[in-house]
Amino acid sequence: MPKKRKAIAAKGQTDHNQEGLPKQRKALHSCALSPLCFDTPASLFQSLIHPLGQEEFFCNYWEKKPLHLHRSDPTVALYYQSLFQLADLRSLCTQGLEYARDLNVCRCIKGKKKVLNKEGCVNYNVLTKDFVQKKATIQFHQPQRFKDELWRIQEKLECFFGSLVGSNVYITPQKSQGLPPHYDDVEVFILQLEGEKHWRLYSPTVPLAREYSLEPENSIGSPTHDIILKAGDLLYFPRGTIHQADTPEGVDHSTHLTLSTYQNMSWGDMLLDAFPSLLFDTIKSDISMRGGMPRGVLLGSSGTLDTSRQLASLLRGLADDIETGKLEPRSTDMRRDFVTHRLPPYTQQQEDGTPSGKLPALENSVHLRFKDHILITVEPSQERTEPKGQPHDGWRWW
Repeated sequence: MPKKRKAIAAKGQTDHNQEGLPKQRKALHSCALSPLCFDTPASLFQSLIHPLGQEEFFCNYWEKKPLHLHRSDPTVALYYQSLFQLADLRSLCTQGLEYARDLNVCRCIKGKKKVLNKEGCVNYNVLTKDFVQKKATIQFHQPQRFKDELWRIQEKLECFFGSLVGSNVYITPQKSQGLPPHYDDVEVFILQLEGEKHWRLYSPTVPLAREYSLEPENSIGSPTHDIILKAGDLLYFPRGTIHQADTPEGVDHSTHLTLSTYQNMSWGDMLLDAFPSLLFDTIKSDISMRGGMPRGVLLGSSGTLDTSRQLASLLRGLADDIETGKLEPRSTDMRRDFVTHRLPPYTQQQEDGTPSGKLPALENSVHLRFKDHILITVEPSQERTEPKGQPHDGWRWW
């Protein structure tokens, strides 16, 4: 699972376009009947967490506690298996997969992660040998590059959450564990695709964590949840939840899909993004913001209490202006990052997304085929028409 948003593909929730999407349009289309409803982003998410309702999920579970949805429906299990399975690796290894970029081979040994990657391209026979003889876990990065149905699911979820959605597939042989106990900085949805997986979840040491971190097993206490995930089941847990998972004895192998989202999407991240431009605009219009600080503040020789009171007063004024609508916080970098790195609209034919015809003129009417992918924002213009040093706002749309 991901550590950093801007990391390489190996971290999961990252730049979907890094290697070009999708790499492989022939991506093993499924014959399984889909239990998911793709009519709208909301209907897709609702069908993913069925039979639980969205209102109950977001009121009782989202960012609060884990959720295990056990399903005994063979149709769901068959569809989940069609998304990705161990048998797919043979054909995928002919597509020029590389270690680290496309997959990791690893195993948890005595509480530590041991990476067994080779150099260069992945050889299927060598990969199989590591899986069978060394009991290694295969961690496949961004499988939506090769599997159109996963592209379809993740693109809809990105429209639903308004946040990047990353994915990894983990394939683990019996009596083995790929990763040591850790927590992530993302909301996690686990879809059990094949076999069974034994999950142990623990109380967070850092609730709603903003960083990935390993946790020594002797310091995390007893599990709050001890779950056997079976094919067709779904497991959700919030960021910061400490977890570890292994394939039980007697189960040939386990394959699960991790869908992760809401990395760096907190109120704090919004403030970090919006405040610089908000303060810049306020300084231009509010003379109290342009008043000089007391002499010696930067030297630490001025009254700390008075300085803190003045800063608090200015912040309260900003808060009042935001609450009354006089000021509007605008996310710029977060929006740009989302639009730049999100998945393109899912289309049945590759040419559907290729621009054609003439560029529209101002007087033309435009029909938006992919409304969920259109975003209008206001930010400083790249082309300055004002005197140097005086940035102005300009409309930009993606």
